[in-house]
Amino acid sequence: MWSLRLRMWLLMTVLFGIVYAIIVVIGRMFLHVGDFSFYLIISLVLMFIQYMLGPKIVEWSMHVKYIKREDNPRLFQVVEDLAAKANIPVPKIGIAQIELPNAFAFGRSIGDGRVCVTRGILNLLSDEELKAVLGHELSHLKNRDVLTITLLSVIPMIMYRIAWEFLFYGRRRDERGGNTALIGLAAFLFYFITNLLVLYASRIREYFADRGSVALGNKPAALASSLYKLVYGAARLKPEALKESEGLKAFFLNDPSRARNEIKDLSQLDLDKSGTIDPKELESLKNRPVHLGFGDRLMELLSTHPNMVKRIKKLSEYKG
Repeated sequence: MWSLRLRMWLLMTVLFGIVYAIIVVIGRMFLHVGDFSFYLIISLVLMFIQYMLGPKIVEWSMHVKYIKREDNPRLFQVVEDLAAKANIPVPKIGIAQIELPNAFAFGRSIGDGRVCVTRGILNLLSDEELKAVLGHELSHLKNRDVLTITLLSVIPMIMYRIAWEFLFYGRRRDERGGNTALIGLAAFLFYFITNLLVLYASRIREYFADRGSVALGNKPAALASSLYKLVYGAARLKPEALKESEGLKAFFLNDPSRARNEIKDLSQLDLDKSGTIDPKELESLKNRPVHLGFGDRLMELLSTHPNMVKRIKKLSEYKG
């Protein structure tokens, strides 16, 4: 867990430094402000706004409705048991009113944790699989990576807005068109780099949360089977049903936009074609090498989640 936190905070430091540097350059060239504390304050304000508004944006975007125990006793009991095992406060529990089968966790701190399932997941998974999924999500809260990834995700957005502003509008307002275009190009380059770093952070936190779910007593095969079902469920949906959650897919258990490609690979793991991945099928993957082509490696590099076959193979190495 400390390894994850160290990596995430190192990334935060690097990305914050990039934002700070860009703001300093813009300020010195166009605002003629030389006090570096001024730029530091601006950068911190941007982070604070994201910190305060992030949970509300997620709730609004995902149509989250928080529930009481009597609304879904099964869900409440599972979350409470897992929170006790993880030694964290019981998070608020919600149901996102969307058909996409998935789950996610978010919040400003471990005491402000919220864990949600979508309407589409409730009738898809067995009790054991649902418990494994919720164990994964509570591990995100326990690892405190939710806040970090929320803060990190705003940095590429800032870079993109700076790039757009200076590439397409800067020349109209400033006679030094060459300088504004140069800043815009630099910001676009940093947008690409920071986005890759955020995607990397998102992928490593998924491996840690998978391991955390197993540490909470869930079977690796149950989590592997739930991942298979979530991919299959997303692959069956129409493209327009996936678009409503596109901007928040980093919070999900898997990347829904890759489901149609992943289902072809994952169906080969379901040897008895039962629609699940049982312990024997997971064990058979343990000694099989996973070879990714250039296209698969590139897709993983540009994704919020690890390659699904690699991820399930990693689960086969855990003892549960």
